[in-house]
Amino acid sequence: MDSMTTALALVFGVSAASLAAAYWLIRWVMAKDTGSPEMRRISDAIKAGAEAFLKRQNKTIGVFAVCLAALIFVLYAFVRQPNEHDPAGAVALAFWTTLSFAAGAACSVVAGYVGMWISIRTNIRTASAARSSLNDALQVALRGGAVSGLFVTAMSLLGVGGLFALLKLIGYEISKIPFMIVGYGFGASFVALFAQLGGGIYTKAADVGADLVGKVEVGIPEDDPRNPAVIADLVGDNVGDCAGRGADLFESTAAENIGAMILGVSLMPVFGWKGVLFPLVARALGIAASIAGVLAVRTDDSEDPMDALNRGYYLASALAMAGFAFAAWWLLSTPQAPSAWWKYALCGAVGILTSQAFVYITQYYTEYRYNPVKSIAESSETGPATNVIAGVAVGLESTAVPALVISAAILASYQLGSSALGEAAMGGLFGTAVATMGMLGTAAYILAMDTFGPITDNAGGIVEMSRQPEDIRRKTDRLDAVGNTTKALTKGYAIGSAALAAFLLFSAYLDEIYNYTGRRISVDLSKPEVFVGALLGAMLVFLFSSMAIRAVGKAAFSVIQEVRRQFRERPGIMEGAEDPDYGQCVDIVTIGALKAMVLPGLLAVCGPIGVGLAFRGFISEAQPTIAAEAVAGLLMIGTVAGILMALFFNNAGGAWDNAKKYIETGAHGGKRSDPHKAAVVGDTVGDPFKDTAGPSLHVLIKLLATITLVLAPLFL
Repeated sequence: MDSMTTALALVFGVSAASLAAAYWLIRWVMAKDTGSPEMRRISDAIKAGAEAFLKRQNKTIGVFAVCLAALIFVLYAFVRQPNEHDPAGAVALAFWTTLSFAAGAACSVVAGYVGMWISIRTNIRTASAARSSLNDALQVALRGGAVSGLFVTAMSLLGVGGLFALLKLIGYEISKIPFMIVGYGFGASFVALFAQLGGGIYTKAADVGADLVGKVEVGIPEDDPRNPAVIADLVGDNVGDCAGRGADLFESTAAENIGAMILGVSLMPVFGWKGVLFPLVARALGIAASIAGVLAVRTDDSEDPMDALNRGYYLASALAMAGFAFAAWWLLSTPQAPSAWWKYALCGAVGILTSQAFVYITQYYTEYRYNPVKSIAESSETGPATNVIAGVAVGLESTAVPALVISAAILASYQLGSSALGEAAMGGLFGTAVATMGMLGTAAYILAMDTFGPITDNAGGIVEMSRQPEDIRRKTDRLDAVGNTTKALTKGYAIGSAALAAFLLFSAYLDEIYNYTGRRISVDLSKPEVFVGALLGAMLVFLFSSMAIRAVGKAAFSVIQEVRRQFRERPGIMEGAEDPDYGQCVDIVTIGALKAMVLPGLLAVCGPIGVGLAFRGFISEAQPTIAAEAVAGLLMIGTVAGILMALFFNNAGGAWDNAKKYIETGAHGGKRSDPHKAAVVGDTVGDPFKDTAGPSLHVLIKLLATITLVLAPLFL
């Protein structure tokens, strides 16, 4: 067995082992007790609503994906002019690009669905486990979440590795293969955008409707069974935070793998095929590290559950770091550059440390133990207006330190990579690619922590709605509080990894243009075409955010009207004499979310394509690559604006949410006080920020990169 076969066997072996571990975790979780009949009734309603929404959403996405796949094939096969640098003939290139797009889209759908499927079955088992011990509930919730993490990362690795192995078996040159499978990342990004948009609009429309009428207008607690929107709210946790985030991180890992492989092609004179396969091997070892971290988590009733989750994360990070060092030693050791392997191992460590830095930064700005959230809570004493002003200020401030951390990570990894290969530019870019791999090395564990959040949130809702004893609710409240933290941390992690991945993919785009033209292009903003492209990139981010937030407002308006109608026309609901019509709210939010996700989704897909095709009219003998340069300007400035906007949305929304929770602990008058009502208003403003616009921007900035990678030949 030669070294390449060994490397591919390791990739496929770890992927298969991850899927086997996910299956074992499913069996382990599903064997747990499902509680009382009343608990099962509520869980079944959540399950039915989530599955109905996802089924309808996936049908909508499927129609768009088929149309786009057909368009990609036609454009590649019949519209663009082939050139001598193409990796294959026109029809073959069109076929493989379209096939990889379809595979990426399909795998993304499957990964998101599996995460949601296990989540809506783990919630009731977590609620039931809380009746015996906190540790049992913690392990059930985390292991249920880990199914999503393992499926997402393993499917991503299998897809890219499988396409690579298939093309290699057919006989294509290794240096050509990454350019023929770029569609995989685009397919994953395309599905992720609509999944995150649709799920984010759904979850926040239901949440806003439930909170404004339930908490503010009629003064009933969160998850009160008398609230007609409460089931829709609990459904939203799953379709937004499980299915949406699963698709988000799936496309992060898929796009990063392909981008790093493209850069690896440029270093084949130094590393040969090993530089191309290194990203896949490093990713495989990161998945193995995450499995060990998940299985190591346990706690007792006296410990903060967050401490147990942190221990698992530190273990996964340490093992991932060791795995990167081994992969670098095995695949990047070369007599031409004897120090390269350990310098690239350090680049991986930079990425892992960057992810931990983002976790701490996000904690500081979104947890109520720290001053930013406390300042928002304090400002609530003078009303909603000052609460909103303070939240906006905290969100704007929170962009500074992450920007410095991202800058330091890019510069450090670039310099390490450059020194590894004697100041070579491609060596520096490959260093940033390895840092991105490091940041995504523990993606499976991070996604397990993210899915832990909606599972525990649902578990608390099931306990509350089934009127379980107060001591059980206290346990689920502790886990729910930790879940809120893990969801916020995951958003910080996701945007940090998106930032590094976007830089990597931008570099891959420039490298792809070189491979197609033999010319190195740059982003020269003194050229009017490039400046206009850059301006349009920033505009795209703002317009997309506006559409996403407005969509939540429109859908929430319909929910609020329905909840008010039911309270008004059926007074027995508030008296507990009759049940509200939960299904009506679920239907309203489902229809509203699916309609609202279409326009911003099409804007994100059509924007960069339109710019690239429009600027083809400016191509001349003196400027043969001007359209590609204008798209590069759009990509660069759109990425920068998207990163900062996403940080603002995520952290402002999280801070508003936890300011409300801080007041609910008894600070500043506690529940039902005027400061509490002001904080609920602030939280309502922040909901579409942190759960719709912010997470959707993570996907948008990577979609801009993957769509330009796929369609780059059309801009020449």
